[in-house]
Amino acid sequence: MTVTTAGNTAAGMHVPDTKLTREATELVREAAGDLIYHHSRRVYFFGSLQGRNRDLAFDPELLYIAAMFHDLGLGQQFRTSGRRFEVDGADEARRFLQAHGVPDDSVRRVWTAIALHTTPGIPEFMEPEVALVTAGVEYDVLGIGFADISAAEREEIVALHPRPDFKARILGAFTDGVRHKAATTFGNVKADVLQHYLPGFERKDFVRTILDSPWDE
Repeated sequence: MTVTTAGNTAAGMHVPDTKLTREATELVREAAGDLIYHHSRRVYFFGSLQGRNRDLAFDPELLYIAAMFHDLGLGQQFRTSGRRFEVDGADEARRFLQAHGVPDDSVRRVWTAIALHTTPGIPEFMEPEVALVTAGVEYDVLGIGFADISAAEREEIVALHPRPDFKARILGAFTDGVRHKAATTFGNVKADVLQHYLPGFERKDFVRTILDSPWDE
């Protein structure tokens, strides 16, 4: 499938037209399907707008790559990896960037942005690309900072990348992506998903883990 550059502008934000972004777009569109593709593009646009609102100087190309790869680890090919899906996506992005000769510091930023995008309270204090992937995810999935972006900007982005029945569909994607490695949800938000949608799932308890450790005291 060839992905064109049409539709690479929304709400005044632009996707850089580079070989890297074009190949990333094509890879994710083919590997992840429409739900994750459109969600990932919205994450980029919403993250970019939050970067504007917060007066952050960010690299649009790196932010775009991180946004596009951030949920790739939910895919079928990673369901027996034994790793958190965030790490699987981050590792795929690292391989992609290294294959294109991207500098190590840029690779590190993208890897970190993806790996931490479900860990609230930390990314916002890190590099802009790291902070803004999480901001874009929080906006699109949780509605955090909803009023920070105007209705007109929001509607323009959603018109370009629609979200039909998004809440139910993304929860389904989360469930399918981690149900086969449920232990990786310990201590992170995806345990909430499995508690709601995976019959028989028993989430681990941090306090019980400490009390039941092999230490006498």
